[in-house]
Amino acid sequence: MADLTAFQQELGVSFNQPSLLVQALTHSSYANENPNLAHSSNERLEYLGDAVLGLMVGEKLYRDFPDLSEGDMTKLRAYLVKQETLALVARNIGLGSELYLGKGEETSGGREKPANLARALEAVIAAVYLDQSAKITESLIWKLLTAELQSALSQGVVTDFKSRLQEYLQGQTQSPPGYHLVETIGPDHDRTFVVEVRSGGDVLAQGTGKNKKTAEAEAARVALEKLTGQKFELDR
Repeated sequence: MADLTAFQQELGVSFNQPSLLVQALTHSSYANENPNLAHSSNERLEYLGDAVLGLMVGEKLYRDFPDLSEGDMTKLRAYLVKQETLALVARNIGLGSELYLGKGEETSGGREKPANLARALEAVIAAVYLDQSAKITESLIWKLLTAELQSALSQGVVTDFKSRLQEYLQGQTQSPPGYHLVETIGPDHDRTFVVEVRSGGDVLAQGTGKNKKTAEAEAARVALEKLTGQKFELDR
């Protein structure tokens, strides 16, 4: 078996049971060709890793983005845990070169197959979860996925501009946004709300709407346009 020291350094995790990491990187084709292995393929670890990943991503979205609707949380989680995203992350950390593959899988380009990479990454997450702790696993997941989360928000995977503005400001190490009602215009049956969004005492933008929620979203949208130079549409 190869020395996985460098790969552990890439992950930022030193395994107490390195055999768990080896199992996480073992494709079923390799296990089938080597029936005397002391461990099985990574399929069972993949199953657990899928569950751990889904839970921890869902928990962060629920905790850190209180303005996201259930539908937007579902869309964002689906984006982060889909095969294409996980395969991209796996390539970024050189996971493909660490896989244990059978001869046929090796010759057919198995180290670059998105399915192999995504499943192995899920298995690695499970191995860390079993070997270390939930806290360390969560830290690893967001070390791997933070850039993809920011990308998803900037690409408009979700339409919640308040959450996207919050993530943008965090990425720029600025204070989180705060929303302040400036005034209410018109009679009770036809009010217009005016809201400012601020960061660190600075007014970023102002928005109006027929309720506070819409006005806040409009303020966030305008702030994003000013900060990023991009155009965004507000769903009303």
